[in-house]
Amino acid sequence: MPFDSREYEWADLGLQLGNRDVTGFRGIKYTEKIEREALFAKGRHAHSIQSGNITVEGEITMLQSEVEALVKAGGGSLLKLKNLNAVVSYGNAADGNTPMTNTIEGIYFMESPKEMKQGDKFMEVTIPFVALRLKQ
Repeated sequence: MPFDSREYEWADLGLQLGNRDVTGFRGIKYTEKIEREALFAKGRHAHSIQSGNITVEGEITMLQSEVEALVKAGGGSLLKLKNLNAVVSYGNAADGNTPMTNTIEGIYFMESPKEMKQGDKFMEVTIPFVALRLKQ
């Protein structure tokens, strides 16, 4: 079987947020982090690396119309939305790709920003979030 070096493209990316297909998203970034600390005892060198809490954070960039749909679902505020799940899928099975899926569970938005500049043809909004966990 030949090796396929094709990488995922933007067209291969899909996002469902709260069981709704988000067609107006323009970017997504998410990170899973763990606290790590060297454990020192006798001598100069660490004896081990200890692990602590795991956090998930990120941001979703979408068009203003998608943000307004979320605001409506949140009863007038993004900040009222609680415990949303996002499913991020990479790959298109119809094109012969093996789809990969990440689920970001328990999203809470941290801000409700709006910004537009002279000459802009549309409003693009980047909303930061924290989440409970990432399943890959």
